[in-house]
Amino acid sequence: MTQTTETAERHKFNPGFDRFSGLYLLALFIIVFGIWVPDKFLTTATLHSIASEQAIVAMLGLAVLIPLSAGVFDLSIGAMINMSAIVVSLLQVKHGWPMVPSIIAAIIVTTFIGFVNGFLVVKLQISAFIATLGSATIIGAFQVIITNQSQPLPPTSTAWNNLTQQKIFGFQIVFLYLIVLALIAWWVMDHTPPGRYIYATGGNPEAARLSGVKVGMWVWLSFVASGFVCGIAGVLYASQNGPSLTFGASLLLPAYAAAFLGSTQLKPGRFNVWGTIIAVYVLAIGVKGLSLVTSVQWLNAMFNGVALLAAVAFAGWEQRRSAARRRAGEHARPEVPPTESPPPLVGQPPLESPSPA
Repeated sequence: MTQTTETAERHKFNPGFDRFSGLYLLALFIIVFGIWVPDKFLTTATLHSIASEQAIVAMLGLAVLIPLSAGVFDLSIGAMINMSAIVVSLLQVKHGWPMVPSIIAAIIVTTFIGFVNGFLVVKLQISAFIATLGSATIIGAFQVIITNQSQPLPPTSTAWNNLTQQKIFGFQIVFLYLIVLALIAWWVMDHTPPGRYIYATGGNPEAARLSGVKVGMWVWLSFVASGFVCGIAGVLYASQNGPSLTFGASLLLPAYAAAFLGSTQLKPGRFNVWGTIIAVYVLAIGVKGLSLVTSVQWLNAMFNGVALLAAVAFAGWEQRRSAARRRAGEHARPEVPPTESPPPLVGQPPLESPSPA
């Protein structure tokens, strides 16, 4: 490829479908449902409800994103967010703890679970799939023990309800918590050495290890961070919706769908914070619009499942395409002939390299 052709390729119009397809899809949803059911869809009530209802799912998507960036799966996030909601509610209602200590205790519990997950994967060398799936089952058993299989009562204090349901500019404050958490996660993952080490660990563990990165430590810490975020999300869910024995499992698929779909946005092929947030709300707006048109019960699960499969397939295709482009560039690079000494002049001896002193 000549330099002129390369310049033309760089200046060719690119609509950004490879990085901003989610935003195009979001615009399409708004146009279609805005025309189809404008009196129900194009309202501030719909906007505020989507923003607040999906805040917990987006937080769980961030909890998923951190270990995925380190190259491991955490299938215990649903169980951890469930445990956090149960613990924070039981401590207040059954044991009379104040709100703040109960919140701290719930977050400590899930952070410790993340620590244990890291120990199982890094020290005992158990597959992350098996380790986190097993820990999720154990967490479910503990949950049955501490609740005696009965639905916990929600705390009734005003401070507890205002923790997530107080409104600012029409939005429930839980949505602002999400924005703050996303900003922190984005700063850590994209602008600090720990974030770079986590991405290096997930991108190529062996190369990262040879570069001096402590791969095992960062995998372990990614599980701890995931548990910490799950603890926060569980507390906020309990304040917003009340504790439940089963809600965590239903959030596992949407969180993974958002993380994988988010890896196709903004920075294709890389799990990233804002791509995940965009994916959560694109999926939510699509589901909301369809639910306003039809009232079928299977719509949410179908939408998230299809989105997850499509996102994983697209991410794999994008990685293969990038690898093919790199290989094509290497083959197209002209070979530089070896430098040879000029032939000696007639009647002169050949040039010799000076001997070392």
